[in-house]
Amino acid sequence: MKQLPLNALRVFESVARCGSFKQAAEELSVSQSAVSHQIKHLENWLNKPLFDRTGSRPALLPEARLLSDTIHRSLSNIDIACATLCAPNNARSLVIAAVPSVAVCWLIPRLTDFNFLHPDIATRIVYNLEDRQMDFNKIDLAFTFSNVPPTMPDHDVKVFQTGISVPVCSPQLRNAIDQSKLPETIVAAGLLHDSNVDGWADWLIRAGYQPSPPTSGPVYEDFNLLRTATLAGQGVALCPLALIANDLESGQLVQLSSIAINEDSNYYLIKRRTKDIDSASEQFSTWVSNTLK
Repeated sequence: MKQLPLNALRVFESVARCGSFKQAAEELSVSQSAVSHQIKHLENWLNKPLFDRTGSRPALLPEARLLSDTIHRSLSNIDIACATLCAPNNARSLVIAAVPSVAVCWLIPRLTDFNFLHPDIATRIVYNLEDRQMDFNKIDLAFTFSNVPPTMPDHDVKVFQTGISVPVCSPQLRNAIDQSKLPETIVAAGLLHDSNVDGWADWLIRAGYQPSPPTSGPVYEDFNLLRTATLAGQGVALCPLALIANDLESGQLVQLSSIAINEDSNYYLIKRRTKDIDSASEQFSTWVSNTLK
């Protein structure tokens, strides 16, 4: 494979995040023409366009979203690693376990803000996987998802975000769906499943679909894979509103119906109980609460 154009990738991440060549140029302290040159260089290297330039602002094409998200996560991880390496020897270390969906869609995009506010706290982010028992001898806090509030002695458990999920799709696919003929046209557009087909079966029953709910369509083991497929216009997915708020706000995804599932499910933040209000875990928990306001 040809050598990666690292500078162009960094510029692309900035443009995708800022939504503007001009703002990216200001952020990177370069000229707007230099930004345009780097984006063109990357598109030539990939042999495909990355932005729709027909509007007043460059719009990230659906197939370029995966690249944007991957670069953003990678740069965030590099930032965290450098902050950890540069931290003084007496810096406090905080280990945070998070389900992959929260880690990718909420935590990592915001972690730079926490690091800026608390440069003396070194953070380490690990996955909290469903098939892996959480060991609070090794982690300080955990983001998890559950149908019922977790019960853990000597730990504080609070709702982080609701799990309410609704059908969403890309703007391009939305044009092919007749809102007056839901849910039939949603089924015709193609269903994307998260882990299993139970979610769509539940939603279609609530929406009054007849006959029995179909189980066709690809199943994605991880929500992040499901979200990427949805952004790429491959079908309609049931996604938690809390995790796709930015996608809806930016217009990358559109909501098709107010009928929801998982109203009783929530994402929770679990923290080892401590009396030290200045502890790293307490400061992180407070930062999470403030960020959600």
